Amino acid sequence: MVQLGRHFGRGPASLAEIAAEEDLPRAYLEQLVMSLRDAGLVVSTRGAHGGYELARPPADIQMGTILRALEGPIAPMICASDDPEHATTCDRTANCTVNLLWVRIRNAVTGALDSMTLADLVPPRLINVEPATSTATAATPPTATTADPPTLQGALTPS
Repeated sequence: MVQLGRHFGRGPASLAEIAAEEDLPRAYLEQLVMSLRDAGLVVSTRGAHGGYELARPPADIQMGTILRALEGPIAPMICASDDPEHATTCDRTANCTVNLLWVRIRNAVTGALDSMTLADLVPPRLINVEPATSTATAATPPTATTADPPTLQGALTPS
């Protein structure tokens, strides 16, 4: 999905490209995209220039949605599943002394996953802050990009 996020807006990406980039077997990716397609997260295009692409922008796809599409309900234990159908499989849930722990763990995990989107995992493209001028030479590096981390000059120097 990160590869498809990087490729977003440029047309379909082939599974062969993704498999090579991620060093994964193509057969494994074929299994994954079926679940992702069934969940409405990816669309496929047939033909010579076909492949897969995201069904919507990376910023609109929660990581929890991806994980649920691939793995099913999120649950550290079956009694604490975020899917009501799975949570009723244990008849001891009402009297269980550790169910509260499992529910809190599930809520922490789902909260973290649902607060992140695929866009959070796709590195931003480098964008020059200052427009290039015709007097710049090829050897002159760009002055700043959106991907440059802030500097902490002097922050670690003891006072």
